[in-house]
Amino acid sequence: MSRAEPDHAASHAAAPASGASGGPRGTFDPFAITRPVPALMKHYLITSLLTGPGVLVALPILFFKYETLRYRFDADGVSVSWGILFRREVYLTYRRIQDIHVTRGIIQRWLGLATISLQTAAGSSQAEMQIEGVPQVEELRDFLYSRMRGAHDDHPAHAAHADAARTAPAPGSPASPAWDHATDASSQEAVLLLREILSELKARGAKA
Repeated sequence: MSRAEPDHAASHAAAPASGASGGPRGTFDPFAITRPVPALMKHYLITSLLTGPGVLVALPILFFKYETLRYRFDADGVSVSWGILFRREVYLTYRRIQDIHVTRGIIQRWLGLATISLQTAAGSSQAEMQIEGVPQVEELRDFLYSRMRGAHDDHPAHAAHADAARTAPAPGSPASPAWDHATDASSQEAVLLLREILSELKARGAKA
């Protein structure tokens, strides 16, 4: 009598695979990104060792930066914060972002990492914000591009609507056509009244 073997392929297919973001593999949720991956600490360690004697200074700084580095993506922008004694936080709205650059060094390529640099129109040659330690670089870059373009496309429409609302004359205001028509009628009446008064004064003067 033969015994049925378990279907390993079916069991593997049914088992959910988890990605770096904690959800099913293939999905990407930028709003769930809060910390860099551990591979970033490896990158910091290698780059610190390459400094030679400077490793005694560079490694503690990079270690505490990695331990305190936090990301926050919301509907309006992205925030990056780090530091212990002197905590620094940079927040950029998607509307302020003007350009996005992705750079990969040799060590970053080996570790599957990259640095996403966000630049604004502030005129500085340095990036306003750098995001590192996120393995889904292309997905995050595309997300930021879509948010940036959407914010820039919405801004002129909102600005034009606001300008139209500010410049639209209210009923009865000096720029209103109804007000202009009423003003012209009142002016004509005033001119006629002055003419009548002048005519009356002349007539009285003639009688005198």
